[in-house]
Amino acid sequence: MNQHIHCLVSDCHYWDRGNVCKAGEIIVTSDEFGNTQPDRIDAKMANQLTPTPVGGSCMATCCKTYVPKGSEMVDKDNIQRMS
Repeated sequence: MNQHIHCLVSDCHYWDRGNVCKAGEIIVTSDEFGNTQPDRIDAKMANQLTPTPVGGSCMATCCKTYVPKGSEMVDKDNIQRMS
């Protein structure tokens, strides 16, 4: 079965046509955690991070794997863009 992560953030390096995320792995966390962590905290570090609740609302979540298209941050997260 072919599974996809769907994403509507078209200015992300990992976004692709059909609203598909092409990141080899992602990390989704609480907005509160994401807002307090540097960009270098990402999916490769997930097993070292403490899970955080969001109070039962998807509105309090964020994808920490976002990287702006064309930015110098593209290769800094060590996440591979799938073809």
